[in-house]
Amino acid sequence: MAEENNQGADGQAAGQQDKPQLQFAVQRIYVKDISFEAPNSPAVFQQPFKPKVGLNLDTTSTQVGDGLYEVTIKVTAQVTHSEEGTTSFLAELEQAGLFRITGIEGEQLDHTLGAFCPNVLFPYARECIDNLVNRGGFPPLMLSPVNFEAIYARKKQRAAEQGQDAPATQ
Repeated sequence: MAEENNQGADGQAAGQQDKPQLQFAVQRIYVKDISFEAPNSPAVFQQPFKPKVGLNLDTTSTQVGDGLYEVTIKVTAQVTHSEEGTTSFLAELEQAGLFRITGIEGEQLDHTLGAFCPNVLFPYARECIDNLVNRGGFPPLMLSPVNFEAIYARKKQRAAEQGQDAPATQ
């Protein structure tokens, strides 16, 4: 009987080994591209700072190896003088990360790359933009948290309305 129980356990273990194990690990987080411009300095510093912030976010993901994905958040912040419309500064950042993901496929992988990974990366992007703007001589630009789950859901909804599948991976 004990042998039958052990064989049953071994049979289950063997069956589980056939399935890829679920793995999610951050391999590296890095700045892929960064830019800061203050085209109207030093004149912009000689007037009261009345900012109007324009923010653009985009995410992309690419499979770079077996179970290895690069996810990138592109953040563009353009701040103009609210009364004059002149650009105070333009800060652009591509914050990227390498993620080891195995055992997740299809829609679940798409969701992981389109929402979960950007949620991991965004705090790094916020800190980098804030630091960049501060080093440019401007008051800190504290970006509000972003709900990448909602952004992902909107992308999927738009794709469904257009009758296409919008995969996050490229």
